Amino acid sequence: MESEYIPPAVWTNDNDNGGTWASINRPVSGATHDKVLPVGIHPLQLYSLGTPNGQKVTIMLEELLALGVIEAEYDAHIINIGEGEQFSSGFVGINPNSKIPALVDQSGEPSIEVFESGAILLYLADKFGHLLPKDIVKRTTVLNWLFWLQGAAPYLGGGFGHFYAYAPEKFEYPINRFTMEIKRQLDLLDKQLTANKFIAGDEYSIADIAIWSWYGNVVLGKAYDAAEFLDVGSYKHLLRWAQDIADRPAVQRGRIVNRTSGEAWEALSERHSAADITEALKLKP
Repeated sequence: MESEYIPPAVWTNDNDNGGTWASINRPVSGATHDKVLPVGIHPLQLYSLGTPNGQKVTIMLEELLALGVIEAEYDAHIINIGEGEQFSSGFVGINPNSKIPALVDQSGEPSIEVFESGAILLYLADKFGHLLPKDIVKRTTVLNWLFWLQGAAPYLGGGFGHFYAYAPEKFEYPINRFTMEIKRQLDLLDKQLTANKFIAGDEYSIADIAIWSWYGNVVLGKAYDAAEFLDVGSYKHLLRWAQDIADRPAVQRGRIVNRTSGEAWEALSERHSAADITEALKLKP
């Protein structure tokens, strides 16, 4: 280590040393500008971006629609976090934490605002009665893994992903520290899937949707370009599960919504009808 960092007595913000997302990270909450959010015609209004957390919700909604739940029709409006749109007065009014995704259910009076991706999955599962078992034992198992994901994913994204892929410089200590934890998590999931078809047992659930959006993308080589580094081929059961989920039509539809990068059939900025996704997927050679 060339030089040791000595923390000052009082920390101050240094935006010039924060890496990829330095321009939007800040140590205070609240709105930075006034902007009214757009509102579409469907019962559910989603404000999001096609990150893993955003994919959770769009995959869930597409799964519900595939099950015939027409009330799950939705408008998906893009929130460009790189441009600070999550700090608009409209978005902060829905989610004071200024993180995507955020959902407004305007099917009743008053409308209901839901933020945090795990909370949105749970809300939709309870509202429509799908992808979360009613049996208390099975339901609890699903929720165990849903909340595991909510606690574990920051180590993958804000920890490993940041220092491996986004930090202004690569430092051995944080990469090793977070790689150790991610390898432990991958091993945990692999062992859980040794005797289970899905994460929480024999039934596909919101736990699979939540965990696949982060860990499925990583082991399939769709996040951080780290599949070789993490030796994902050694997690045979996890890879089997990840590919099985990826092959689901609703997952293929949901994962492209609110994305701004990739091939034309992989990126659909906004979704206002089923036809929007269908037409995008038709572009795949």
